[in-house]
Amino acid sequence: MSDAADDILTKPLGVADKAARPRFALRSSAGAAAGIGGLALALLAGGVALTGDPRGGEPRAQAVIEIREAPAPRAAEAAPAAPKGPAQSASEVEQASGVTVFRPDGSSAPDAPVIIRVPNAAQVKLAPAPDPRLTERGRHGPLPRLGEGRLRPLDVYARPEEPGTGPRIAVLVSGLGIGENATLGAIARLPAAVSLALSPYGGDLEKTAARAREAGHEILLQLPMEPFDYPDSDPGPQTLLASGRPAENLDRAAWAMSRFSGFVGAVNFMGAKLMSEAAALEPVLKDLAARGLGFVDDGAAAGSQVASVGAKTKLPTARAEIVLDAVARPDAIDAELARLETLARQKSLVLASASASPLTIDRLSRWSRDLEARGIRLVPVSTILRRAGGVAKLSSAAP
Repeated sequence: MSDAADDILTKPLGVADKAARPRFALRSSAGAAAGIGGLALALLAGGVALTGDPRGGEPRAQAVIEIREAPAPRAAEAAPAAPKGPAQSASEVEQASGVTVFRPDGSSAPDAPVIIRVPNAAQVKLAPAPDPRLTERGRHGPLPRLGEGRLRPLDVYARPEEPGTGPRIAVLVSGLGIGENATLGAIARLPAAVSLALSPYGGDLEKTAARAREAGHEILLQLPMEPFDYPDSDPGPQTLLASGRPAENLDRAAWAMSRFSGFVGAVNFMGAKLMSEAAALEPVLKDLAARGLGFVDDGAAAGSQVASVGAKTKLPTARAEIVLDAVARPDAIDAELARLETLARQKSLVLASASASPLTIDRLSRWSRDLEARGIRLVPVSTILRRAGGVAKLSSAAP
């Protein structure tokens, strides 16, 4: 054998002459080929060189694994977002909060005058309506009724009279529920002790009635009644007629009473002819008495038989002694308000009626601002009706 053959047979495998053994090295660089993927990343990170590897040049890599704690979530990310409910309309927000926002001119412009009424924690609260004890189902919808133990809507839905002494005035403002602007204006601007009467022809009356009562106003229902010049003066399609059959008039009255809940009684809308004819008026007033309600004569018609028929049917009634805006001028209304104060000092308790015209609301609002400073208190209309109905204790807060 030759020496070369001996070398091959006697030398350990993988060991060659330094002169004959090829020498190669892999060094990390920025230009490492992309095809070797993870190897390139390792070479860049560690600067590893492979030389004279007994594994025959098989590539190797070392990587440093550093374990870090996950960063704490930011406050905004940690708390899940609160679920968003459905958008609410402005009227729904006002009703839920009790805050009333009113622009007298109906404008939405940012510089328009605004009246904001915020509920007072000490404000007199009215009982919830409708009360199931005082409600029955009629042909047209829910109707008020007398409850067990002769529990009357007149008593339950009444605004409690606040304590005090001295002359008292009750004011009933009618004609609300038709124009939204006028209705919201009356609710927002008038003192809560002023009673409000709603027309049965208005829209969304249940919501209007609830809003008025949440603001502290006692409410009544306007009953359309036949005037002398009917149909030239027309109270509407549900007018109670002097010539109408009792069943027909009662059905029309039931329609009106089903339009909203929470009222303490009714007041005439026009009606001079019907109220002057006792035979036609009696079935209507008898039905109101059986339901535990009261009735107010607004004082505009002469020859009214309401007081005598009311006494016969045992219905609590009252008649306004002054119609504040019979002459619709600021000076005339102010003069009637001054006369009303004089009459209150003479008689201790008086009732006045008025329409819901913007002029009347404005004059009433101005007049009432310092009324208590002049020694006179405003009370709800139910104060007079309940006294007339033989209730000795007008309210739990009565003097």
